[in-house]
Amino acid sequence: MQIKVISGRDEIPLLLPNEKIVHIGFRPSNKDIFGIVEACPKIEAIQVPPSYFVSISKSIQIFLRMQKIQLLEGDVGGHRKDLHPYYVVPEYIIEKIKELKEDGTKPDDIVKYVSRLHRMSEPLAAYVVQSVKI
Repeated sequence: MQIKVISGRDEIPLLLPNEKIVHIGFRPSNKDIFGIVEACPKIEAIQVPPSYFVSISKSIQIFLRMQKIQLLEGDVGGHRKDLHPYYVVPEYIIEKIKELKEDGTKPDDIVKYVSRLHRMSEPLAAYVVQSVKI
């Protein structure tokens, strides 16, 4: 699973239409979020750092809910965009999630495990766990 990391408004028009999840590394305006949704019709989630998350307007939150797009709070800790434009969730994590789901582990326990194992925010871990099919 790959998360496209954008660090500036100038990158929004460059997004590919097949992006499923985008991490915004700047304080987004309503126009920025509309631009992301327009550029990526298949988008499922937008992640915003905690410091910017509180500034997201209620109208945008409602808009995203209506579009069935999850708004996640969290960071892509330690990711260097200059080396790779995507934050990649390693395959071993995906395999471990499948294994835990098959064993009947509760989703909340899987989220906590994945969050701790990969130092991933719990909302992002919940999204990853939810999106992995067995």
